[in-house]
Amino acid sequence: MQKKFKKISDYWNEIYSQKVKEYRPFEISEDFKKYAAIFAPGNSYLYIVNLHNFNLEYISDSAEGFVGKDVKDIELKDLLQTVLPVEIEIINLKSRVISDFYTSFLDRENVLNYKNIFSYRMKDAGGKTRTMLYQAFPLSVLENGTPEHVLCIQTDVSHLKMTSTNVVSFIHLNGGKCYYNIDISNGRFDPGECDGGGNDFLELLTEREKQIVISLSKGFNAEKIAEELNLSHHTIKTHRRNILQKSGCTNTAELVAKCLTNGIISPVLN
Repeated sequence: MQKKFKKISDYWNEIYSQKVKEYRPFEISEDFKKYAAIFAPGNSYLYIVNLHNFNLEYISDSAEGFVGKDVKDIELKDLLQTVLPVEIEIINLKSRVISDFYTSFLDRENVLNYKNIFSYRMKDAGGKTRTMLYQAFPLSVLENGTPEHVLCIQTDVSHLKMTSTNVVSFIHLNGGKCYYNIDISNGRFDPGECDGGGNDFLELLTEREKQIVISLSKGFNAEKIAEELNLSHHTIKTHRRNILQKSGCTNTAELVAKCLTNGIISPVLN
């Protein structure tokens, strides 16, 4: 397994570190720390990584519950080593697609406009397997177009009825063009491999269907949803069938994953 971790780190070094020639720390304000404490409760953690050497310039205290180490001692490799062995090669392919998107596809002026998002499974310090939603936001970019500092937010979405998927999405932060559910199998970013877009998908669903998707993500069955919405369970099953057909998904877990990466449901849904 160590060889697989090294494969990923060697690739990151080639794509990022060799292009970020000079170490420059990220200015972390007290306001940032205050907001980080708000947005990184016990079911999530966040950190800022410097792509010059992959040092963590900031990591929230909540990471301790995932890694089982004092936050002062946590390194990026510790976070990577929580990934389930069966997911490592998938993470490798996702990282290649992400780097290709930022360093080859985008113009420099657009790098800071996009976040990337995907799901994966990990095992925490207590041995519990969790499904995590990973979101990363470049905070600075060099003249050569390479991201320098990146904010990463990891959220436990095990409460949602979903699994990790072999896709990654790129979301424009200001309402511009998004690239949803890019297939990672060839390790390259191909804009032709994305879904039509979150807005298109969102417009396909009625308000009732969105309510049902949220209930499905909580793990409710047709009978429970019917009771909650005061409908018959036959009506709920019909809605579910229609939603799957509209989304192009084959099951609920795939549907919830797609809705999560398209912004239809929230990772902090209760």
